[in-house]
Amino acid sequence: MTKLSKKTLKSELISLLESTLATLETAHAAAREGATHEEAKPENDKDTRALEQSYLARGQAMRIEALKAGLASLGVMSIAPCEAGKLGALLEAEDEDGETVRYFLAAEGGGTKLKGGVQVVTPASPLGAALVGKRAGDEVELKLGGKARVLVVASVS
Repeated sequence: MTKLSKKTLKSELISLLESTLATLETAHAAAREGATHEEAKPENDKDTRALEQSYLARGQAMRIEALKAGLASLGVMSIAPCEAGKLGALLEAEDEDGETVRYFLAAEGGGTKLKGGVQVVTPASPLGAALVGKRAGDEVELKLGGKARVLVVASVS
């Protein structure tokens, strides 16, 4: 397997999340405009267009703030070599089918796929929580989607 640079993975993740942030900010501006636009004024007491738009804008604003906080955490996340799973660790494991899987433990961006087939997991997810503290040779047992999975950690860097 190709040796992956954690610095490259971190940079790629930050770039993808910054792009997501820009998209969210554009959508938020449109929702905010829709909530205050002249045509959004209620025509009767049952017309809730403006209210719905304001709820959408508020939800987007909250997601934007959470993503900004996550990006700040990623910016200061250490990628120094490590022997156990922690934020900034790259773990390679073998699943029950003998397939090699790679996980990058990060504070934000869970579920994102990076180059080299690396999946980002956060400690807030069941898989990420199970990988925290694991070392090469450790076995990880967890249930995902109602299915029991067993992973054997091959390496941690």
